[in-house]
Amino acid sequence: MKSISKLLATTAFASILTFAQAYCADTIKIGVAGPYTGANATFGQQVFDGVSAYVGDVNANGGVNGKKIELVKGDDACEPKQAVAVANRFVDQDKVQAVIGHFCSSSTIPASEIYNDAGILEMTPSSTNPTVTDRGFDNLFRGCGRDDQQAVVAGSFILDTLKRDKIALIHDKDTYGQGLVDAVKKTIEARGVKPVLYEGLTRGERDFNALVTKIKSSGANAVYFGGLIPEGGPLIRQLKEQGVDVVVVSGDAFAQAELVSAAGGPANLKNVYYSATPDPLEDPSTKGVQDALKKANITPANYVLYGYANAQAIVAALKAGDDLKVQGSYLRGNTIDTAIGKLGWDEKGDIKDFKFVFYNFDDKGAPVLVK
Repeated sequence: MKSISKLLATTAFASILTFAQAYCADTIKIGVAGPYTGANATFGQQVFDGVSAYVGDVNANGGVNGKKIELVKGDDACEPKQAVAVANRFVDQDKVQAVIGHFCSSSTIPASEIYNDAGILEMTPSSTNPTVTDRGFDNLFRGCGRDDQQAVVAGSFILDTLKRDKIALIHDKDTYGQGLVDAVKKTIEARGVKPVLYEGLTRGERDFNALVTKIKSSGANAVYFGGLIPEGGPLIRQLKEQGVDVVVVSGDAFAQAELVSAAGGPANLKNVYYSATPDPLEDPSTKGVQDALKKANITPANYVLYGYANAQAIVAALKAGDDLKVQGSYLRGNTIDTAIGKLGWDEKGDIKDFKFVFYNFDDKGAPVLVK
């Protein structure tokens, strides 16, 4: 028994020492997790570009409480198992003190279990599934909106603004895509409208002709798609090719220039809409952020700004103190000026009063606010 007690004491001391060494190091390590390879690599790189631009400025001005920030990349390719491996590496090997990520909800949910156990501050710039913050983790914050918030405005937009009531619901079987579609389904059914079709496609697929035939046969006059551009773009193109007269509505994942080519050109986006936060580039208060990004030769695209904003929030929390409780209390008790506007968080870690608006596309494929 004495040997076991001694071993346990030694192990506990080693863990405490490792934790203390992480905070006594000359640098503060922040993990930035997301897809840097695979079909969604553009999104991961945009987030990292935004984070690195802000962190570069912070380091140039003395860092955080006298310590420079070191960024550690973690490529999860939007795959849950890979996300768990990244999280374990961040905690056990890299000894990060905070994490910005992951990108996909299906990656964030399992990885966040590991960060929660380790007591590491985490903020996701893009994971919108309600489960992310509904589990009551004190360390986890969301730097974007929620699917159920987005679904309410999407349902009302389709029914009231577009005046479409024969709605086909299509998702990509992923936590983000299916979660968003299920929330829209709940919203329209509460209004007395049953979907004419509810189908899932498989991520990685590109041939949707059979699905398009089903949509056409259903009599749908609107399609709500929950998923990402690699599948959403080809689906739009094939709907047009088969002459299916529907409007297509989706979530904030469509807020990327890549959608134009994926959908077969701007002509195919005439009746395509997506919900997103009001364009931060139109907010005069973000001019300084935009200038900083341009100076760093970084185009201020959608997730670049989310990465920048999440880095601003994480750094502000780290400046408040080393203790997770102090960091969490700071975020829940303060409003922070960021690249996507003023942000404050509730007890769950969700942004208070997050707003969604709708965009469609002009003749050149540029997004246009629907007023």
